[in-house]
Amino acid sequence: MAMSAKDQRLGRGLAALMGEGYEGPTRESSSHSDRQLPIEYLRPSANNPRSNFDDTAIDELAKSIREKGVIQPILVRQINDRNDSFEIVAGERRWRAAQKAGIHAVPVVIKKLSDREALEIALIENIQRENLNAIEEAVAFEHLRKEYNYTQENLADVLGKSRSHVANTLRLLKLPEAVQDYVRGGELTAGHVRTLLTADNPEELAKKILSEGLSVRGAESFSRKAAGKVKQNKNPPKGAAGVSQAKDADTLALEKSLTDGLGFQVEIEGSKGEAGCVKISYKTLEQLEEICVRLQTVPSQ
Repeated sequence: MAMSAKDQRLGRGLAALMGEGYEGPTRESSSHSDRQLPIEYLRPSANNPRSNFDDTAIDELAKSIREKGVIQPILVRQINDRNDSFEIVAGERRWRAAQKAGIHAVPVVIKKLSDREALEIALIENIQRENLNAIEEAVAFEHLRKEYNYTQENLADVLGKSRSHVANTLRLLKLPEAVQDYVRGGELTAGHVRTLLTADNPEELAKKILSEGLSVRGAESFSRKAAGKVKQNKNPPKGAAGVSQAKDADTLALEKSLTDGLGFQVEIEGSKGEAGCVKISYKTLEQLEEICVRLQTVPSQ
């Protein structure tokens, strides 16, 4: 899919932040890279996708700033043409640390940006620098998708991420808010909570993972066992006369191998040595899309 002018402008805006010679989001934009502004002239943006700031990391950055100063300028835009009021587009973490370090003025790059341009650059800059936790990243993806009609393919192209990464990150927003909060607070990783996406009781399982201090691999095993118990209780396999039939060890091992490799619950139905079917379970259209992508990219032997 061809990138629109909007997408191309977004990519150039990020290039400027990354020092690749970009001259501004629009030809009318201007920048001043040699400016110093009093720290009290700057204020954070209400649209900053990053909502969590680690105090320990801020303290460490403040220590570095005391010794070497603010090395990288903060990107800002002027508010209502006032000479004493600027909104931070990128660099709030540096601004916070500079205050802790007792710095009175900071280097800035001032750009003329619309609300839309400022939000786009703030989102992409944070995502590209991996400053966001997985839920903040997912919210940023969703905002770009809904507000500016980005497709998953557009997002993957602009961010330099894989399409599966974008799809899997967006899927995290399907989890209960309480589970998302564990990721926001750094208690669980994206790897942990991805194992809960197909669970019937993700919040309960998340608490169990936390209480037992499970690794991601341990969480995967625990979630599979929990899903297996639910399946066994809800849908026991039936024979022709409706009598429950236990699957043989080989079939169970193959189901586990396929589930581990594909990342979705796989069931094999049919008697040993006879025709049957393989069932892959999904809960959302995004999961179905991911399954289709995975199956279509399987190399031929």
